[in-house]
Amino acid sequence: ASRSPIQLGAELYGHAGVSSDLEVISLMLETLIKTSAPGISLDLGHVRIYRALVASAGLDEQQAQQLFEALQRKAVSDIEDCLRHWAVDESLASMVKALIQLSGGAEVLEQARILLQGAPLEVFDALDDLDTIAREVTVQYPDIELYFDLGELRGYNYHTGVVFAAYVPGVGQAIAKGGRYDGIGKAFGRARPATGFSTDLKALLRLKTRLNSEQGTGDARKTIFAAVDVESVVVQRFRRQGERVIRQLPGQSTDAASMGCDHQLTCHGGKWLVESL
Repeated sequence: ASRSPIQLGAELYGHAGVSSDLEVISLMLETLIKTSAPGISLDLGHVRIYRALVASAGLDEQQAQQLFEALQRKAVSDIEDCLRHWAVDESLASMVKALIQLSGGAEVLEQARILLQGAPLEVFDALDDLDTIAREVTVQYPDIELYFDLGELRGYNYHTGVVFAAYVPGVGQAIAKGGRYDGIGKAFGRARPATGFSTDLKALLRLKTRLNSEQGTGDARKTIFAAVDVESVVVQRFRRQGERVIRQLPGQSTDAASMGCDHQLTCHGGKWLVESL
């Protein structure tokens, strides 16, 4: 990796639902699509699965960190030694060890529901989140390959939920990555939900094989409001046309004016049109 990256990305604060994770993932993928990056694949995981199992096993912070390091090395014997030494319940120990093998395509999520039977409810909430993300990404980006790794705990000490990374052929590391980090601001007395992604501009420029002929042709002053009932594919279509679209997320009490928008999407005769306020 570059030792002096020019970092860019996006963060979304104040919304804890999977819809905001999807919004950030979509922005990341659209960023990569703008570079004409070929063969994009999306790697998905969920830190909360490991956190829930560790909490249920009664491990302290030091033990959780030691086990985490062994999992990242996929050191099966070290994992077994730790769990045996700490007298972790056999059923929970089996679930922790199962995380190593839970990687691959969409079938991983079904395998996880079988291998993690009896796990805390929080584990299945996390699997539901990944299911939702997988379905939505498949609809919006059918050409992007999905890969799941429930033992991937990248950013474990920072992230609190869904973690994701994008890869392209010929690059030996993630070209962009991110995840949820709901503990942000806790040290300052104001913890709030947040999710985001980052990438290295220099890495993107190396990927870019041609200029985007549409870049910069849109009206930079136009900011379009999309209410919560506007489908993702509609928002995606306008963004790809160079428009700037601000989405209302489920549960938000916002309107076009409060979001700083001067236009909004309105449906007429089954067609979504941009209207000025």
